[in-house]
Amino acid sequence: MSETSLPETGDRLDRATGVFVAHRELLFGVVYNVLGSVADTEDVLQETWLSWTARGGGGQPEEVANPRAYLVRVAVNHALRRRATITRRQETYIGPWLPEPLVSTGEGADETALRAESVSLALLVVLESLSPLERAVFVLHEVFGYPHTEIADILDRTPAAVRQLARRARAHVHDRRPAYEAHPRVRREATERFVRAALGGDIAALMEILAPDVTVWSDGGGNRRPAGLRPVHGRDKVARLLTGHVNRHGIGDLEVRFRQVNGDAAAVLFQGAEPFAVMVVDLTPEGDRVSGVYIVSNPEKLTRVERGDAEEEGPRS
Repeated sequence: MSETSLPETGDRLDRATGVFVAHRELLFGVVYNVLGSVADTEDVLQETWLSWTARGGGGQPEEVANPRAYLVRVAVNHALRRRATITRRQETYIGPWLPEPLVSTGEGADETALRAESVSLALLVVLESLSPLERAVFVLHEVFGYPHTEIADILDRTPAAVRQLARRARAHVHDRRPAYEAHPRVRREATERFVRAALGGDIAALMEILAPDVTVWSDGGGNRRPAGLRPVHGRDKVARLLTGHVNRHGIGDLEVRFRQVNGDAAAVLFQGAEPFAVMVVDLTPEGDRVSGVYIVSNPEKLTRVERGDAEEEGPRS
């Protein structure tokens, strides 16, 4: 190798790095919404980076006519292969499996994961019931606005096949998720009322705010309580579950901070300096009752949750 070839190689790698960094937020958003796991998303981005540098760093990045399309295609296909690993992990998971939440610190931090476009925790739960291809198509088309023809190139499928996948995915999601989206202020107020009643052990207040057919999903991964082995349905059972855990385990003294979780108002509970749980509520179409509660308390899914400032601290019970 000549002496002059070394700077040229370095320049190519610098250009490839710059292109990848410029698209990293987009790649994170797409892959996270396909996988629902930050750790797996980071692994996929690393695999994508290696694929890109093999093409753009060791070769000529300018030879890639559309770097954005190339990177998304590589990332999505790496993510689809990673789905098989996640599915096997879920088969032996203890209790309900919930996506790893993206929690804002409330400090305006320059965090790629939190700036990336992501769907709500509740919708991610619904997406878990789609096939990997249906989920990829739904995320690319419904969340990021990719046309079916472009998705066909990404997935190496015909446009007709992609349209069929899109129809199935959209119909399934619409059956499971109402079109209604609560106003952020309404969601914040309902979250505060729910947390105040739940951590205060106030069964009467809980019965008032919970919808008759409310469901609680509690993901502790077998590592932390409260967490059931299956979702709990019905207002009476849910109220007894929540107040019972408070009375038995003394978790009413947890510090509450209200944060944005996957773009929605939610509560983050801390035990001392450590995150204890993330609580996200779903509302009825009227916006006055809680129809679903998602509690992520598995410590392995809370490693990226930070206390942040104290301005949004909620009331202790």
